[in-house]
Amino acid sequence: MDARPPIDQGITWVYTADLDATCRFYGEVIGLTQVHDQGLCRIFRVAPTTFLGVCRVRPGRFVEPKGVVITFVTPDVDAWHARLLAAGVTPDGPPERSDQFGVYCFFARDPNGYLLEFQTFLDRGWQKA
Repeated sequence: MDARPPIDQGITWVYTADLDATCRFYGEVIGLTQVHDQGLCRIFRVAPTTFLGVCRVRPGRFVEPKGVVITFVTPDVDAWHARLLAAGVTPDGPPERSDQFGVYCFFARDPNGYLLEFQTFLDRGWQKA
């Protein structure tokens, strides 16, 4: 088999009926920087080569949060929990250790119901895989 062609960046796309409110949430509450505005879609930088795209729902696209988890890997889960509480976001619960998955994390939801996870891996070797 031929070598896999390169992939330089990744964008996860979600859809919303209220583009402005959703973008305010990701820009102001989460603190992501908007790096591109396509009119009906906006792109936010999550990490150097990772992005979150938010688009206004349109025919053939759906606001469908079931089964979707947007995970932000961070070394300071507790600070994220405090930040969301201060911004008026109610997380699903406090940060907890999951020995099953080897993470420390908590969950919250964006204005569209998409599940957000803020986590740190307890096994730092996961990035070497």
